[in-house]
Amino acid sequence: MGQTIALIGIAVCVLLCGVGSCIGLFKTSSAAAGVLGEDPKKFGKVMVLVLLPATQGIYGFIIGIIASGSVAGITSAAQGGLMLGAVLLMAISGLISAIFQGKAAANCIYAVGKQESLSGKLIVYPGMIEFYAILGLIISIMFIALV
Repeated sequence: MGQTIALIGIAVCVLLCGVGSCIGLFKTSSAAAGVLGEDPKKFGKVMVLVLLPATQGIYGFIIGIIASGSVAGITSAAQGGLMLGAVLLMAISGLISAIFQGKAAANCIYAVGKQESLSGKLIVYPGMIEFYAILGLIISIMFIALV
């Protein structure tokens, strides 16, 4: 029973982080399509901003791999619940931060469309949101180690 609970948590973590990244990437790629439709030379300037929300999907996958390695040692429902809680930290922070990072990066892409020279400076804003996804990753890794 405990292993089942842990596996459900792992699947939910990977799923929610992936969904958040998909939503964020939809927002950034839509913004980039508009900007690049007017000036295709700005591709390099907007590409980093487009890809930022993809990192949460990667973080969810990393947590899935790390947590999967611990599932065999889970012998009780309580341990399964602890694993569920550990991976849900990344699941929630990954989902929410990817969506909001996509919104922030999309607005930065629009700004690059108006003034190309801002591209290096504008990465800071969605990058600040990335910090909270990284915190979720680190805390989940720490809690998985305790299970």
